[in-house]
Amino acid sequence: MINRTEDLLKIRPGISSARIYDTMSSEERFQNGTLRPLLKLQNDLIIAVFKNYIGKHKNVFYDISLPKQLDYIENAINKDMKLRNSIKGMIIGQFTIEEYTVYTENSSALNKRMMNLVKERLVSHIQLFRPEMAPVL
Repeated sequence: MINRTEDLLKIRPGISSARIYDTMSSEERFQNGTLRPLLKLQNDLIIAVFKNYIGKHKNVFYDISLPKQLDYIENAINKDMKLRNSIKGMIIGQFTIEEYTVYTENSSALNKRMMNLVKERLVSHIQLFRPEMAPVL
């Protein structure tokens, strides 16, 4: 298990803006120290998963206005349990045993933070979801 932990931590990208302070809550510390690097690591996969999600839902995403696209992303992340659980699995699967232990102690609050970060990441990459960027199915 030591090798797995070392290997997982070694491949994570650093995020210089994700600061950790003693005064932070444990959830915020976990968010900045674990979730943000893992979301950055899994960014391309999360983008691909969402592109696939758009395609499986008849590409309606491409025919709606930008404000409605933002709502679409939020609704997909918050209400589609299959998508939500799939993305959570991609992130949780990269946890060390120690991180998983911390996660299980407050999974509800950490899931909320995780999904908010995913939503922010998808919104910030919305230009990748233009119709001409759609995969050919």
